[in-house]
Amino acid sequence: MVRSAKLSEIPQILNITRACAAAMIKNGIYQWNEDYPNKEAFELDIERGELYVLEEDGQIIGTIVLSTLMDEEYVPIEWLTPSNNNIYIHRVSVHPDLQGKGYAQKLMAFAENYARENKFASVRLDTFSQNKRNQKFYETRGFERLGDIFFPKQSEHPFHCYELVL
Repeated sequence: MVRSAKLSEIPQILNITRACAAAMIKNGIYQWNEDYPNKEAFELDIERGELYVLEEDGQIIGTIVLSTLMDEEYVPIEWLTPSNNNIYIHRVSVHPDLQGKGYAQKLMAFAENYARENKFASVRLDTFSQNKRNQKFYETRGFERLGDIFFPKQSEHPFHCYELVL
């Protein structure tokens, strides 16, 4: 079940994202670190009503942020649709112990259905250029790679921007 997150759940959420960061680092993917994602980001996500959790048997096992706010870094990208009616996906995570079981697919299906039901023109996101698994995951779902952006506090490597036109 995917539902809105609660402030009281931030410690559980951070446990998941920290486990994801450690697993990625172990595989040479320096996408997340001790600075990102952080408690403050999740608090703001909840304040805006944008953070959702995937719950299974009463346990939070994954997260996704659905935002209507376009980050400044995205402005130079030549998107496929006008930038006035889009949903942006951030901080998708599934605990590493549970990856490969279709939970990320459930989170993405939730996001895409939410976007369709709310009449958004597209779904946009970015993923780390060194994370080939994520790139394949999004491309298999029909997302089109458009251009690169940089988050210097996270990595010297670019992040690829993707869009799924609905």
